[in-house]
Amino acid sequence: MKRKILKKYKLFLLTIAILLFSNITDAKSQWAIMLRDADSLVLLGADYVYNLEFEKAAEQFKKVQQKYPLHPAGYFLDAMIEWWKIALNSEDKSNDNIFYRKIEKVIEVCDKILDTNAYDINALFFKGGAIGYRARLRTMRDDWFQAIQDAKEALEILRRCQQLAPFNHDIMLGTGLYNYFSVKFPEEYPILKPLMLFLPNGDKRLGLFQLRAAARNARYASVEAKVALLQIYYSFENDNYEALQIAQELTEKYPKNIYFQRYLGRLQVRLGMIMDYETTWKKILEHIKENPSLYNNNIAREATYYIGLALLYRQDYFNSLKYFQKSLEGTKLVDKKPTGFHSYTLIKIGNNYDALGNRSEAIKYYKQAYELPDFNDSKKIAKRYLETPYKP
Repeated sequence: MKRKILKKYKLFLLTIAILLFSNITDAKSQWAIMLRDADSLVLLGADYVYNLEFEKAAEQFKKVQQKYPLHPAGYFLDAMIEWWKIALNSEDKSNDNIFYRKIEKVIEVCDKILDTNAYDINALFFKGGAIGYRARLRTMRDDWFQAIQDAKEALEILRRCQQLAPFNHDIMLGTGLYNYFSVKFPEEYPILKPLMLFLPNGDKRLGLFQLRAAARNARYASVEAKVALLQIYYSFENDNYEALQIAQELTEKYPKNIYFQRYLGRLQVRLGMIMDYETTWKKILEHIKENPSLYNNNIAREATYYIGLALLYRQDYFNSLKYFQKSLEGTKLVDKKPTGFHSYTLIKIGNNYDALGNRSEAIKYYKQAYELPDFNDSKKIAKRYLETPYKP
């Protein structure tokens, strides 16, 4: 999972502007954006995006654009619809060009404002966010040169925003991410240390404090702050219970968001919550069936594996075997080279055959697992079952 997070935040130390998802503040904050009539549309639209109800979200953001055609907020939020489509299925590039066009529109609107007032924080804020998200996608697509250029510009804009509104809780999402990951990533991945020579020093503890403050108090960025904390607790801090609390909260508020549900399911697996994670992963499969265009085979493979695991522990071997066979089919579609999922799926299929009294079939699958490269002692485990049958 750490590798996936690293991939997602590649060049994060430069692409600091991932700070923004509707990072707007109202009149009670240090800088105002628009009247409250649009504020309600923004909040409702953001909730629709997080719940993956993209058509409803688009309706709200179009209304914002109509009310405030010269303000970047409505255009930025509309671009975030495309971003979430990409985030849900990063292997699908069909939304890339639409996303880039919408980002260009945001930058165009911001530049018109900045041409007359270089210190307009709204324009700076949304321009930084737009460029930062564009940098994120370019890193995902291995477009390194353009991503670095974008990222440097986004970081400079963030600094200017901090100067104008240093205590704004929505902005603390960005500063918190920078402070945490600028320290944590070099700890985890020393290859990143040379990048830090050209960037300000971070403070990991301060970063966590800022993210928690944003999660509690930010008007528009609180969900993004919670998502960041969820990833940090799950992948870097090994704080499963804090992560579980956030995952439960986000899943309850946005029950259609499979991204949040996957974290919830993984945490339930970690904590041995068998009945809970069986239910969670079955819900995920239902979402995939309802809207397959949003998701990929990797998610279905993961879901069928964990459902099979729960059924194995509950000694429902016949149904467990069916799910693991489905997971194996998905693995053959997804993996271009051997993975731990492949090895352990084979082992679990063998376990089921052993439990059902079909030793010869079990041995066949253990042998296949043993012949694959080793993943977290998979060869050792396969060898043990080749010598001694699995017993519940």
